[in-house]
Amino acid sequence: MCNVLKSERQKQVLHMLVEGSSIRATERITGIHRDTICRLMVRFGDGCRQLMDEQFRGLQLKHLELDEIWTFVLKKQGRLTTEERQERADIGDMYLWTALDKHTKLVPAFLVGKRSADNARRFLMDVAGRLTFPSAHESDAHAYKSTGYQVIVQLSSDAFNGYPEAVDLAFGPYAKYGQIKKDYRNATQPGRYAPPEMVGTNRRRVFALREGEERTICTSHVERHNLTIRTFLRRFARLALGFSKKLENLEAAVACFMAYYNFCWRSRYPDYSGKCGRRRPPAAMAAGVTDRLWTFNELFSAVA
Repeated sequence: MCNVLKSERQKQVLHMLVEGSSIRATERITGIHRDTICRLMVRFGDGCRQLMDEQFRGLQLKHLELDEIWTFVLKKQGRLTTEERQERADIGDMYLWTALDKHTKLVPAFLVGKRSADNARRFLMDVAGRLTFPSAHESDAHAYKSTGYQVIVQLSSDAFNGYPEAVDLAFGPYAKYGQIKKDYRNATQPGRYAPPEMVGTNRRRVFALREGEERTICTSHVERHNLTIRTFLRRFARLALGFSKKLENLEAAVACFMAYYNFCWRSRYPDYSGKCGRRRPPAAMAAGVTDRLWTFNELFSAVA
């Protein structure tokens, strides 16, 4: 007879993982072997991915910010052999592609893979499939009014050259899109890991943005969300020992965290007085996907 963890033990392990504990730290605290933890994470991650795929449909979002976060699987790209570079797409440098709604803070879609134009197209097609598009007939002339397309969302990204084609393929005339390029120089503080200093930005209108709307191009919120991901997903922490040995484990860990973030996590409104800001509703609640605050136990029940 197989040894199956009790439900409460499964919840304990998974809750620790989504709150930032590493696999080995969870093993030391709970006494459950890391292989069991990984299998449980993969199974729960598959369920979380299916839940979000079902729930995040027909969304109405105003401004999506796009970004990619670096990590690696098994070993860094520079350590790969010539054969591995040609034959293995599941190891080496990996990127987490995320889309964050500026107003609700919802992450409706994400993708784990290489930083390539093909993945940019796959990612944007997934994002577009979750939004509500007007029917083709609505763009026709009615009651002597001129014809035109209704813009349903604005998109902002960095200057990666794979985005424009992907946005055009996925959204066509139904989206505004602009790119922002930030220029940095090395900080004046001594030390190898001193943060760079941003010295300027260059905003470029790409699709449907009118003159004077350049200031609406923004990726600051999704870049701040990258900090949240690096804090609570050990696999993305820089200069740390945590990394994935299998792409399957990385995808599962991301899916677990994204479901927890969208349905259970409560960020705070900014407060510039030095005090903690007022807590926001969860992103899924703010976007109208659900009408209540989920606990982790409710998320576990919905996925299990």
